[in-house]
Amino acid sequence: LSLTGYIQACRGLMISAVCLGFFGAVFGLIGMKCTKVGGSDQTKAKIACLAGLIFILSGLCSMTSCSLYANRITSEFFDPSFVAQKYELGAALFIGWAGASLCIIGGIIFCFSIAENSNSARRGYAYNGATSVMSSRTKVHNSVPDKTSPKHFDKNAYV
Repeated sequence: LSLTGYIQACRGLMISAVCLGFFGAVFGLIGMKCTKVGGSDQTKAKIACLAGLIFILSGLCSMTSCSLYANRITSEFFDPSFVAQKYELGAALFIGWAGASLCIIGGIIFCFSIAENSNSARRGYAYNGATSVMSSRTKVHNSVPDKTSPKHFDKNAYV
C-alpha cells in the first residue's frame, strides 16, 4: 500500500481485466454452439454476445492500465526537473497493448456472432439420398419378380 496511486490504479485495472477475461471465457464457452450447456440457440447467442461485451470491457481495462503507466513513464522521462531514476517503455507494455487489442477484437467478433443468428433464418436442406442408375431401374422392375441376375452392378451387389 506504500506504492504511488497510479501504480495501484494500474494494478487494480489489470486485476479486473484478468477477472473479466476469465468470466468472458466461461461465458464464451457456454455460448458456443458446440456445447450442450446453455439452452436454445437464441439463448446461446445472447450468452455469446455477453461474453463479447465482457471481453471488450476486459480489453479496455487492460488498455487503460498500460496507457496510464506508459503516459506516466514518458512524462517523467522527458521532464528535465525529474531527478529520480527514469524508466523507458519495455516489452511488457507492448505485449499488454497487443493483448488488449486482441481481447477487444475477439469481443467484437463474439458480439457480431449474434447478428448472423438473428437476421437470417437458416434454410434446411432435405437429403433425398444418393440414387444410382441401377437402383432407379430396380425400382421400376421390382413390381415384377425376376430371377435373372442384373447386368449392371452397383456398390451393394458385391456385399
